[in-house]
Amino acid sequence: MMKYRVVAVAMDLDTEALKAKLAALKTEHRELDDVIARLGERAPVDQLELQRLKKRKLLLKDQITKIESELLPDIIA
Repeated sequence: MMKYRVVAVAMDLDTEALKAKLAALKTEHRELDDVIARLGERAPVDQLELQRLKKRKLLLKDQITKIESELLPDIIA
């Protein structure tokens, strides 16, 4: 019985760590939106910097999607 409780606590800690990581990634993703928008308003636009930021934003979105799928319970159809 004790073994299952330890596993459950560990799973709760993993879930909390994933939720914290997800929140941090979402914050960074939103901040990149703002930076990209401001960069696009400036003239001349630094295309290389813009491309780098957009690539980082896509990477963040992939990580967000992966963590969200890990947090959702598996549903067997």
